[in-house]
Amino acid sequence: MAQIVFDTQHVVRYRFPTHTNDLILDRKDSEVAEAFLVRVEPTETVPLHVHNEAEQLFYVLQGEGEMSIAADAAERIPLRVGDFARTPRGVPHSVRCVGDETLVYLSIDCFSRPHPDEPTWDSHVRVMCAEHGWDFDDVKKGPIEVPHRFVGSSTQSD
Repeated sequence: MAQIVFDTQHVVRYRFPTHTNDLILDRKDSEVAEAFLVRVEPTETVPLHVHNEAEQLFYVLQGEGEMSIAADAAERIPLRVGDFARTPRGVPHSVRCVGDETLVYLSIDCFSRPHPDEPTWDSHVRVMCAEHGWDFDDVKKGPIEVPHRFVGSSTQSD
């Protein structure tokens, strides 16, 4: 049977120069989705990008951010803890951390169809690295353990 429950404390980390993605659910393990905890440090911005094959959903867990929408990033939308955002397929967007606390959000990509050229998250990251001049081996940090620090977690905070 396919995996049903995914542990958000045991993820695979990808540290890009602009943000961190902690992979929870790889696209290879789902028919139409992939999921991450995205971490954007103060002063960092996820670069303007577009998903032509997926709608993206965000749920803000920690910090404050700002989402820019459209090719010229003209529309700016504040993001706060508890906000749920939707980015339709084909809409350019970026997210930046505003404030002194790391912005953390759950991001779920919902595919309209599987991506034949990028069937795994690693294959997609390799394409991203080639486009941006990043080294895949530097970006992929591998499996890590992430302590829960969010509302509703079953562990106690510091």
